[in-house]
Parts: sequence; C-alpha cells; structure tokens
Amino acid sequence: MSFSPITHIRHFDIAVPDFEKQVEFYKNYWGLTVQHDDGDVVYFAAEGSPEQYTTRVRRSADKRLDLVAFGAADRESVDALAEKLATAGVQLVFEPTDLQTLGGGYGFRFFDLEGRTVEVSADVEARQHRKIERREAIPVRLSHVVLNSNQPEAMRAWYEKHLGFRLSDTLNHPHAGDLFYFMRCSSQHHSMAIARGPHASLQHASFEMRGIDEYMFGSGRMIRAGYRKIWGPGRHRAGDNTFTYFIDPNGNTMELTTELEELDEDSWHPHIYNVEEPETSDLWGTGGDMDEFITKEMFNDSDDRHLFKAPPV
Repeated sequence: MSFSPITHIRHFDIAVPDFEKQVEFYKNYWGLTVQHDDGDVVYFAAEGSPEQYTTRVRRSADKRLDLVAFGAADRESVDALAEKLATAGVQLVFEPTDLQTLGGGYGFRFFDLEGRTVEVSADVEARQHRKIERREAIPVRLSHVVLNSNQPEAMRAWYEKHLGFRLSDTLNHPHAGDLFYFMRCSSQHHSMAIARGPHASLQHASFEMRGIDEYMFGSGRMIRAGYRKIWGPGRHRAGDNTFTYFIDPNGNTMELTTELEELDEDSWHPHIYNVEEPETSDLWGTGGDMDEFITKEMFNDSDDRHLFKAPPV
C-alpha cells in the first residue's frame, strides 16, 4: 500500500566544530566508509547500503543539523511533491533540479514546520554495496532519525499532511502527555520520530546492524574505545528494536540498533505505550531505566538560530 511520496530515508547531515574527531569517530570506530573527502566535508557510506552516503560531516564553527534527506520513487514524484508543498505555502529552499551533491540525482529542498532543511530526491546514483558478513560489526544502513520539538503535535500533523508520513506508535506519560511519535513512510516501523523537547534539534540518529551478534560486537567496540554510553544494550517496545546509545565527540547522540519491526499496513493499528511501565523503554530490562539524565543528554544543543537558514552545501 502506497501512502507517501517518500520511499525511505537517505541521509542526515551535520555541521560540527570538532571536525577531525567526528571524522575519526565515524571512520575508525562507528564502522562507516569514507565515500568522499574534500577537506571540509566528508561523506560517509554504510557498506551494506546502496545510498551514496548515510551521513555527511561539514567543518563549521557552529554545530547544527544541516538537513535530513529522503528518497522518492521518481522525478515525477519529486515534481508533484514540490508543487504540492509550494501550493500549500511551504517555503522551498530551491525548486527541483539536478543535484550537485555526491551521487547527483534530481531533487529539491524546503523548510519543515520548524525551519529544518529537508531534501527529497530521486534518481540518485546507487553505490556499489555488499552483504555484511556474520560477526562483521559495521552498520548495514541508516535506520532512522529522531527530531526534538517543543511542538511535537504540530510537527506530527505537518509531516502527515505534507509528506504522507503515518503514525506507527506513541509513547505517552499519564501526566505529561505524548512524548514521542514514531512515524513511517513504508512498512518499516519508523524512518523518523518526533520527540518532545525544549527546542528544535537532532535527538539521535540510528544505524542498523546485521543482527544481534553484530549489534553487540559493535556496542562492545564503542565501549572499549572509550565513547560514552548513555543507555543500553536493551530492546524497545515500540518498534521491537535493540538499542545502545552513545555520545559522539560533538555531543550528538548516535544509536546502534537491529531488528526494527516491519509492519503489515493492512492490519497495523498504532499503540499508545505508557512510559511509566519499564518494559516500554526496555523489554529486556538490561539497559537500565530511562531517566531525566538520559533525556537531557538527548535534548542536544538548540538549532534555533539555524532554523530557516539553509546549509551552504
């Protein structure tokens, strides 16, 4: 069943002040492959993914989320979406055109409700990729991104209305209300999620591993390398995926995961899970309880002064 012009998530791009350490983190420890390096921008690919890159790191005095990029089926879908958004009053950064970033393709950029830059593209050149072998503890692909928002209800409605995302599940606190919306554009439980937070920012980005063994070996490698683990290993109730969260050298939260749930579109109905039940955060009970300290780590630095300002690349 097709319900969204968006087919999948392609990549997320960040700008960081501690550029060399971020590059070292992804290249030497997280398990990504340098696809292109021009000195000030490094594109990183996941070996198991046909996407040209899953994340891009840009050297900058200011830390920010540059953009989140999604795929569309074809050029016609890109054009139709751009026309729909423009007609609805959504501000375009640029109209559909041949892209000059790695892998080319045809796409456009626009600002979402809160002013983040979003890209939608088609016909991007596929990267030569390969099957990840047993016990090879490197990411297969980018799984999802989570965005912090101080108006999550409005953000959920915006992505449903304009990009055709659907709600998979909700995390709710009996007194604080909805805290987390898991959003999908395909049968994958979520390609993005919206978390309640004090400001607009990247909450975390998640990378899919081959399986449980590879996920655990990867988690162990990061722990042994001395990167700060803030939560996990465990298994979430919503999405039924595993999780281990680490803080990267610039204060962003990065997740290793595997076994994210695939949904049957014809029979799926969204759940509302109570976060006061410990199984909601961690079915296994191995990762430790989610608490205010973990939550604050994931608030990240505010992107407010970079909203409605497109990145230079």
